[in-house]
Amino acid sequence: MSRVPLKTSADLALQRQAGQLLAKVFAFLDQQMCSGISTMQINDLVERYIVDELQARPASKGQYGFAYVLNSSVNDVVCHGVPSTTQIFRDGDIVNIDITLEKHGFIADSSKMYAIGAISDAAEQLMNVCYQALSQGIQTVKRGARLGDIGAAIQQCAEQHGYTVVREFCGHGIGTEMHEEPQVLHYGKAGTGLLLQPGMVFTIEPMLNQGTAKVKTKKDGWTVVTRDKKLSAQWEHTVAVTATGVEVLTLRPEEPFWPQYAAVSV
Repeated sequence: MSRVPLKTSADLALQRQAGQLLAKVFAFLDQQMCSGISTMQINDLVERYIVDELQARPASKGQYGFAYVLNSSVNDVVCHGVPSTTQIFRDGDIVNIDITLEKHGFIADSSKMYAIGAISDAAEQLMNVCYQALSQGIQTVKRGARLGDIGAAIQQCAEQHGYTVVREFCGHGIGTEMHEEPQVLHYGKAGTGLLLQPGMVFTIEPMLNQGTAKVKTKKDGWTVVTRDKKLSAQWEHTVAVTATGVEVLTLRPEEPFWPQYAAVSV
């Protein structure tokens, strides 16, 4: 593994600002997600908000040739869903919106699940357990822990509720570049892997499936779906290892401070 970049306190201050702005984007988005709106309309609203209101850059646009500012992954789409004028949200859908934002040279990355109208109990439980898995992964992050602790916590949470963890995609280091070292797996063995040090910043972004963990990529080259067409869910935050534990740089106002987080009731 290449050397993992360590952020200085000045770096973290800038990346924290990017994370706080990204949290504002989701607060804005909370008011837009409803039945009858297209994924492309959501994309365009978010782009205008980031650029015009926050004077920031949507970091995903143009990255690896991607033409949009966010991924909109609906129901059986695991990740990398491409916004479309013809994909309209319907009551009962579950949707992951994944957004990146750059400010003053530093990037933050986060995603959130949304329920459109009334959803099934099974869909709600999947969303809740995925959030709980993210929480448990975050709570392992501290000086002296290992990367494998994160994956092990997520995998245990998912499997004890009967879900599978997608293995083709992982979290990643992030800073002045979208993807830095280390890679952060969402499965694994506790006590193994890279030793965590203050100044490390990375994403944790588990994807949990109702059925098989197997996925496939559609012909557009981006959209990843479950092979069995069952539902998938994902939540993501950008976190920093600190001298005293972990800081969630993209924490949203409705969320608790993570070290004291109480597990979601499912």
